[in-house]
Amino acid sequence: MLSPAKLNLSLKILGKRPDGFHEIDTHMVKLHGLADELTITPSKKFTFTCDDESLPTGPENLVVKAVEALSKASGEKLKYDIHLEKRIPHGAGLGGGSSNAATTLLALNSQLEEPLNTDQLHSLAAEIGSDVPFFLYDGAARCTGRGEIVEALPNPSDVKVVLFKPDFSVPTKDAYESCLDVEPLPGIRFTKQRFANIDLENDLEKAVFAKYRYLAELKDWLLHRRDTKAVLMSGSGSTIFALLHDKGRPDSLIGSAQKYFDPNLWTWSGTL
Repeated sequence: MLSPAKLNLSLKILGKRPDGFHEIDTHMVKLHGLADELTITPSKKFTFTCDDESLPTGPENLVVKAVEALSKASGEKLKYDIHLEKRIPHGAGLGGGSSNAATTLLALNSQLEEPLNTDQLHSLAAEIGSDVPFFLYDGAARCTGRGEIVEALPNPSDVKVVLFKPDFSVPTKDAYESCLDVEPLPGIRFTKQRFANIDLENDLEKAVFAKYRYLAELKDWLLHRRDTKAVLMSGSGSTIFALLHDKGRPDSLIGSAQKYFDPNLWTWSGTL
């Protein structure tokens, strides 16, 4: 089963909640062309493996958490071998772990004799992670609360997008801990960008760029390319994405970025 990545076309931080989370308002879309692959096979017991040795496969992994949560909620022992082939870089702000968890919930729930209904599955997903409920549904969505309140939105159509991720990740904690009071880096554009009737903005950029100046310089450089219409960080980073003009050339932009910044810069191009 394919487990798609996501992008945050906007991410507004509205304040700190009593439960320790932040109140957010975000517009998210799925990237079906960029997806991990989960293979789920009936077995005598539950096992979880991954082709990426750097990814934890123990209780902290969201796939494992999804299996344990569904088993507890349904009262059934879920005996499956689950293998994950990673294509979405982790620690990138692309929602790979949350997508893996949601895909696991949907796949295994369909195998239950008495499957959980949509509301029950949604509640279970929200307990696993704030972004997990988004991946239970098709299409784009506005997500509010701490991210678990999902409202369907129309998908942007045929918009060219290019992703750029350096060889480091940004811990989500780093992005959120000072997001409400950090001073913005001078010379970097943080104002809204209008594209396809959407206001692109990310309130986490100021905090992340203050700690990871490389990302600020990457965004600024991309904004000055002739192929790009809008540039933003996705989620808490470290991926920066560029939306291109109709005649924009993804290959040319990727080649220039790898030449200017890093020949090993991870990239992906496709459409929203």
